Amino acid sequence: MAPLGLYIHVPFCRHLCSYCNFTRGLLDAPLKTRYVSAVHTQIARVSAGAGPAALRTADTIYFGGGTPSLLAPTEIAGIIESCRQHFEVANRAEITMEVNPDTASPEALSGFREAGVNRLSIGVQSFRDDELQRLGRIHDAATARRAVAAARSAGFDNISLDLMMWLPGQTLADWRQSVEALIDLAPDHASLYMLELYPHAPLRAEMARARLTQGSDDEAADMYELAMEMTADAGLAQYEISNVARPGRESAHNLKYWTDGEWYGFGPGAHSTVGGVRWSAVSATGAFVSAIEAGSDAQTDRRVLSAQDRWQEALITGLRLVCGVDELEVHRKYGLDLWARYGDHLLPYVDAGVIWREDGRLRLSRRGLLLANEVLAVFI
Repeated sequence: MAPLGLYIHVPFCRHLCSYCNFTRGLLDAPLKTRYVSAVHTQIARVSAGAGPAALRTADTIYFGGGTPSLLAPTEIAGIIESCRQHFEVANRAEITMEVNPDTASPEALSGFREAGVNRLSIGVQSFRDDELQRLGRIHDAATARRAVAAARSAGFDNISLDLMMWLPGQTLADWRQSVEALIDLAPDHASLYMLELYPHAPLRAEMARARLTQGSDDEAADMYELAMEMTADAGLAQYEISNVARPGRESAHNLKYWTDGEWYGFGPGAHSTVGGVRWSAVSATGAFVSAIEAGSDAQTDRRVLSAQDRWQEALITGLRLVCGVDELEVHRKYGLDLWARYGDHLLPYVDAGVIWREDGRLRLSRRGLLLANEVLAVFI
């Protein structure tokens, strides 16, 4: 079996951004202390029930949020140690932590590096102060630049930066400015996302009051194409719909999600997928902590994935990758003749140049990546 990934969800934020729909809440110091203790307990319990040794071998640890950098370096170090104590974590495991620029002091970053974190994902989102304010971010572009410089000084040689495009009122020229600023900082990896507004996002109401809208679909496509061309010219090769990296700096943890891998999730709302079974933890932080303290596993929504569930997900996630999926591998793992089952629906996309089928692989063209939601609906 391929090694597992270990995901730790840190649900605390200093400020709630107006667009975010992740499991999070404002920092509560006493609750944070109980949360950290609960995560240690959860890691131990999950490991004890994991079964065969292969289900306790991991090569990635990922701290996501929320704002993981609101934990103290000693708390991060303790959780990493718990992972190593209860799982067989590879010596050179990729250990990623998401960081907000406003929490990235030189002292904190040095502490996180000493704690064992070896990869940072910095949530910049924009290098334009007006856009950051519109999104409800509490850092500015200068703070983001200082955070990257401080991370390099602390010894981090694997840094990813997040940017968001298709923001309300954003022009192609505005977007170019942010991408140029990102390239100037020479990150090892970048995630370039389109803003998705969930139904009740506060940003929707703020946009209405300010009479701001997102651009047209064609403008969004132009932003996407521009970003991929500019980052490619800067040595960051696209490997997934929204992700680019220097050679060897692809996100090993996130690749588990896109290559039919397995992982355990810890913390409120965290999902796990292991051995054909999927479950999540109770999402409310207080309820999660109380459940763990009471001796519960805090699990909810547990279900066994059918063979069809698994191959559908393997195809939908695998086709997000630029390299696509190996038809023979899909057949070996699931007994699925991909082309026999889906060929009639896929052929029009092949004829239109949206999907490429060559050397036993099926993959989306650049145009296909732009139309991914439409194309991948074939497998649902």
